[in-house]
Amino acid sequence: MLKPYTGAKPLQHGIQENIGQFAQQLLQVFFVGLTIGMQRTVVPALAETEFGMPPGSYILLVAFVVSFGFVKGSMNFVSGRISEKVGRRRVLIWGWLIALPIPFIFLYAPSWNWIIAANVLLGINQGFTWSMTVTSKLDIVRSEQRGLATGFNEFAGYGGVAIAGLVTAYLATYYDPRMSLFVFGLFVILLALVSALLFSAETLHWARAEAAAHKAGTYEGPKPRFPANVSEHPSTKEIFTLVTYRHRTFSALSQAGCVEKFVDALVWTFFPVYLLSKGLSLTDIGWVVGTYGFVWGGSQLWTGPLSDAVGRKWPIVLGMWICAAGIAATLFADGITALAVTAGVTGVGMALLYPTLIAAVGDISHPAWRGSSLGVYRFWRDLGYGIGALSLGFIADATGSIESGFWFTATAMALSGLWVAVAMDETHARF
Repeated sequence: MLKPYTGAKPLQHGIQENIGQFAQQLLQVFFVGLTIGMQRTVVPALAETEFGMPPGSYILLVAFVVSFGFVKGSMNFVSGRISEKVGRRRVLIWGWLIALPIPFIFLYAPSWNWIIAANVLLGINQGFTWSMTVTSKLDIVRSEQRGLATGFNEFAGYGGVAIAGLVTAYLATYYDPRMSLFVFGLFVILLALVSALLFSAETLHWARAEAAAHKAGTYEGPKPRFPANVSEHPSTKEIFTLVTYRHRTFSALSQAGCVEKFVDALVWTFFPVYLLSKGLSLTDIGWVVGTYGFVWGGSQLWTGPLSDAVGRKWPIVLGMWICAAGIAATLFADGITALAVTAGVTGVGMALLYPTLIAAVGDISHPAWRGSSLGVYRFWRDLGYGIGALSLGFIADATGSIESGFWFTATAMALSGLWVAVAMDETHARF
């Protein structure tokens, strides 16, 4: 159990008031993005030639993302719940320790099954580390800064994903692919672990202070609309059912988070293979996939604050529909420039919906159980990796066409956006 705060200074909420810790958590999520991003280009593109995957098996191709998604989703829920007892910092450090074997597996893996196993470890790492960076930021900022905070968080994370995908593509082109992944991955993981040990502070104290202020009636700022009839210290079951289906807005947010991961599963698994079939080189693929990541990451610097200004609901809905259009348009694009444009459009859609979904969950989550509710939302969201990748693999195998996965994803995103438009209430306390 985490001991109560005993510092000399009273805890204050706000980005400026906690700028040093805010910057440290940004650095941490950048490292998290680099860790997952090193797989985005090289691993799926060279699955057959370098890692021994049997030719033409879409199910085996997506298996490493399926294992990642189901494990990460579960670990999001576990880490959120645990962090409310032992603290955010400890869970973050555990996540980096678990990641240490991953570069060695890439270096020595004798078969594709080992890559699938590596992604089980990656799922645990991401569930512990990325979850804690976003939860820590929401602990220390004010309620009207949540969109800005999550925008910066996801900008740093997905900027790291894009940079790693591009850098490893170049390294694998000019050097040994396995050694490139090993050196890059081990360097990033060790640097992140040392940084967390030396500079990360425990932010659960801020959440507890905010909860105490709500209880005492001294909380300053817009009054959030927390769900009624929730226990002061809700059980795991109570929180899980609340966020999953008992509360209409939470339910709409959870399904949207799950479905939007179909897009990232598609980009992770099918984009490199599809672009390779279109005649693009490994570095060209790195640029197209990188464009999606760079636009997604960079645009969150304005989409996060936008949701603070106009509310959460309609940026989420528009983001879902723009993603659907970008994915469908990719099938009609020809050449690296046109493909980069459609990837960029998809990235804009993701930027509109992604940090806004997190901020919306944070808006209506009481600080006493915010870590848990974010964990449940992120459970369903990252389960979308597994559900989406598995669906893509079965559909592509059944039809014999990788393009069918693109149409499936575009349709799912359009329908999910419609669900949010109909079922979600605005969560921002000022609206």
